[in-house]
Amino acid sequence: MIISRTPLRASFCGGGTDIDSFSHTEEEGGMVVSVSLQSYIHITVNKRFDNMVRVSYSKMELVENFEDLEHELVREAMRITGITSGVEITTIADIPSRGTGLGSSSSVTVGLLNALHTYAGRSTSPKQLAEEACMIEIDILKQPIGRQDQYAAAYGGINCITFSHDIVKVTPLVIEKEIIDKMENEFSLIFTGLSRSASKILAESSDNAENKIKRLRKIRSQALSSKKMLENGKLRELGKLLAETWKLKRELSQSVSNEELDSLYVRLLDTGATGAKLLGAGGGGFFLVHGPPEFRTKLLSNFGQEYKVLPLKLDHNGSQIVYNSI
Repeated sequence: MIISRTPLRASFCGGGTDIDSFSHTEEEGGMVVSVSLQSYIHITVNKRFDNMVRVSYSKMELVENFEDLEHELVREAMRITGITSGVEITTIADIPSRGTGLGSSSSVTVGLLNALHTYAGRSTSPKQLAEEACMIEIDILKQPIGRQDQYAAAYGGINCITFSHDIVKVTPLVIEKEIIDKMENEFSLIFTGLSRSASKILAESSDNAENKIKRLRKIRSQALSSKKMLENGKLRELGKLLAETWKLKRELSQSVSNEELDSLYVRLLDTGATGAKLLGAGGGGFFLVHGPPEFRTKLLSNFGQEYKVLPLKLDHNGSQIVYNSI
């Protein structure tokens, strides 16, 4: 049996600039600043007695031919790795794996590739895992998403990720432990209870092309600012920047927010949040919220009965094989 463990992610700034239609046409490319989380997707791969393929996730599939799998990510990961028969594959998520804004689909893809390559006796690098995950999701399945999630899942840590044409560069941020501890104390995740399709929202931009490019350029500049704020430990300023990022993001598409999300955002600010933004494409999932050290206690008191509140705990390892009995 093989078990891979792959982190989810939270992005501070830059989301949207990692989409090829922007990063491949802009001279400066795209930029995202993100962190990987101690919330994981676990993938198990185990040999079967027969040559059938069994896949277990929110549903169960048992097929003779892997081509008949409804789970597109599993099917294409099997194709790339050459493991196409006689296996059982299970996905287990710490957090609901659809529509949370934490990059879960890409974490599933990276984790699948890591586990299946290991099952085949091959070692892989984070770069290979991220590139192959992008190939599956963007090139093969034609999903209208960016490339940040795959790299965050594969590499782990706190990174500035830049995108320029076909070149993706992951630069780990050098941040003192004291600042990391403050990050984990002052930033929280709050689950809205709503889920949505990131691909659908990304494909529904109500903006004209010129205005969208202008906003994405501004979002990219915010990513550079957030990098400097993290490196210098200016977390309160970063919290305020989240509010600016959320405002810009809401202008990209009418589907990014709704009345319930807007109301929750106002309540968060009234409770003492420095700033907040909805993670991922929008429409639901998690808010990333900043407040002073005592703020999480208020969050739990004011929102704990209605919403799931989590501390921002960071993963520094990326996708790993945590069990290998082959």
